[in-house]
Amino acid sequence: MLLAGTIFLVTLILVIWQPKGLQIGTSAVVGAIIALLLGVVSLSDVITVTSIVWDATLAFIGIILLSMVLDEIGFFEWAAVKMAKLSLGNGHLMFLNVLLLGSLVSAFFANDGAALILTPILLAKMKYLKMDTKAIFAFLMAGGFIGDSASNPLVISNLTNIVTAGYFDIGFLEYLQTMFFPNLLSIIASIIVLWIFFRKSIPERIDIDVLPEADSVIKNRVMFKISWWFLGLLLAGYFIGDLYNVPVSFFALGGALLFLGIATYFKATKPIMTIKSAPWQVVWFSIGLYVVVFGLKNAGLTDQIAQWLMALKAYGKEVYVIGTGFTSAILSSIMNNMPTIMVMDLAIDKTGDTFLAYANILGSNLGPKMTPIGSLATLLWLHVLAKKGVNIGWGEYMKVGLIVTPPVLFIALLGLL
Repeated sequence: MLLAGTIFLVTLILVIWQPKGLQIGTSAVVGAIIALLLGVVSLSDVITVTSIVWDATLAFIGIILLSMVLDEIGFFEWAAVKMAKLSLGNGHLMFLNVLLLGSLVSAFFANDGAALILTPILLAKMKYLKMDTKAIFAFLMAGGFIGDSASNPLVISNLTNIVTAGYFDIGFLEYLQTMFFPNLLSIIASIIVLWIFFRKSIPERIDIDVLPEADSVIKNRVMFKISWWFLGLLLAGYFIGDLYNVPVSFFALGGALLFLGIATYFKATKPIMTIKSAPWQVVWFSIGLYVVVFGLKNAGLTDQIAQWLMALKAYGKEVYVIGTGFTSAILSSIMNNMPTIMVMDLAIDKTGDTFLAYANILGSNLGPKMTPIGSLATLLWLHVLAKKGVNIGWGEYMKVGLIVTPPVLFIALLGLL
């Protein structure tokens, strides 16, 4: 356990720290190679991990590619301006609208899409509206939080969802039916708790007249109209694929490449630049980090967690479900939700109670908000903000995360009972 734990810890530190620009995928692959050379994992383990994460990883790339093309069209900027205009200049209503917009973007374009695409747009608009520092911090933190807390309703809403749904063979419709209500509770609880926490920082009135008209930010009107139809057909494709057991990535990545081709035809994007800009490092990150995590499984960590979960079972279903969710949350906040989701999936598989998979997802999606290192989406979010000159310290972040996350997670988990 000591050797496997050390390799994992060093790999995670490199992923978070990124010394001298070392990319996350490179760090994860190096960790995986070291684990393989030292006998912590075997070649068969690498094949097993690849079979688990390939669909999720390719689907994620597809979702981000689709988001990038939509961003180039002006789709998200149009939505942000529309959201601001609908607030009628009321700061508290705009705060609500930001959270609702973040919920929608996270649901259909994943939490990482919300972090990469929506965050810089919202930041630019807030500066344009001349909001003060406290207000900008409140809106950014709330937007970052809702990106994860609302990333539960669809299989495609989070990389953790795709991994778990694939591991336990959960269909698209089955997943939606189970997670719709918990996600709704999560959104409502997030809005209430975040508003209570930030209410004094939200301006009463905001001069929205300085904003351009929403339609004026659309860069390609033909593609903008096509995008609505395409997104509707793509969503239908996920449900059709569910009936025939077609991998999610077939529609997510295939649909994204088709949409990229259409956008190229209408001269709305530069395909080579878009493809090169996609986060391909996530592919190596997913496979590499999961291989390292598999070393922890071989060392007995999943057996210990399974025993802990079974001990919770003795206290009834309520404690079993809520305890599983908070176990995932705490582990995610300490060791990142990507390794946590796999460790917990493997442990839950040992218990035989696969319904706990949903509690694991909620814990792994919300729990990371307690610390800056909890999720890839948060790391991307902080990186995007830092590039824009906004630096949020660990103390500032955790002061919000540690207070806001537990009640929201608890309420969301109640939706599973």
